[in-house]
Amino acid sequence: MTAPIYWLNGRIRPAAEAVLPLNDHGLLYGDGVFEGIRFYHRRPFRLTAHLERLEASARALLLELPYDRAALERAVTETIAAFDGSDGYLRLVATRGAGTLGLDPAGCAAPNLFLIADRVAVVGAGRRETGIELITASTRRPGPTVLDPRIKSLNYLNNILAKLEARRAGADEALLLNQHGYLTEGTAENLFLARGAILYTPPVSDGALDGITRAVVLELCAREGIEACERSLTPYDLYTADECFLCGTGAELIPVRAADGRPLTAAPGPLYRRLETAFRALIDEESTR
Repeated sequence: MTAPIYWLNGRIRPAAEAVLPLNDHGLLYGDGVFEGIRFYHRRPFRLTAHLERLEASARALLLELPYDRAALERAVTETIAAFDGSDGYLRLVATRGAGTLGLDPAGCAAPNLFLIADRVAVVGAGRRETGIELITASTRRPGPTVLDPRIKSLNYLNNILAKLEARRAGADEALLLNQHGYLTEGTAENLFLARGAILYTPPVSDGALDGITRAVVLELCAREGIEACERSLTPYDLYTADECFLCGTGAELIPVRAADGRPLTAAPGPLYRRLETAFRALIDEESTR
């Protein structure tokens, strides 16, 4: 089994030395930001977009990253090179750093930044063929008036509670509604629905993450001549959709076969299959050129 690689504050370290102080505000208060980055053929996929989002999230939280863009790129390259495998997943995390007890971050001397390279499988190969089952969770997704969903912060408790709810219900994944009852996203993935030949995805203003893979899917729709648009969606739209799939860096593309016990017409559907094929081709195109 491939061992994870740990890069912390400037260098790769053994697992026993890859540690943070217990008074780090990232641990105490979820005060930090992160990115999940896939790499294929030892090349990070859409790295620039991920680093731009990391920097934007940090600026929104007044968190000064300890490394500039070039240094972050070198850290990513170094971590991937040390990993025993050509394909994998990177978790890039910046925390506020060690400080005093209490919410005020003024006492935090310096941020910590680390990367973990490992493998991740959100679902098994069989589920990618047959599709997964969803529930709509009772846990709500905070909207932009609470915490802007464009900030990819370490605060994931809502998502974890929704995931627990899905597991207890015997489902593979959960979708979160916002405070107005509109669909936002899964616990770690963006949502796409198809009605006929048109693909729909919730807007960021409803509480969906401005996902990198979501942007890739919309880009591929333009390439493939598939009509796609952002629109507020309710559970009714999910229940009556012809097909549905989730997407994310860790998830890639995952078809959905049922939602809240209601089977979808097609799983995997024709639009999903076209986009999955185009997605794989894009990965090969960008990671081998």
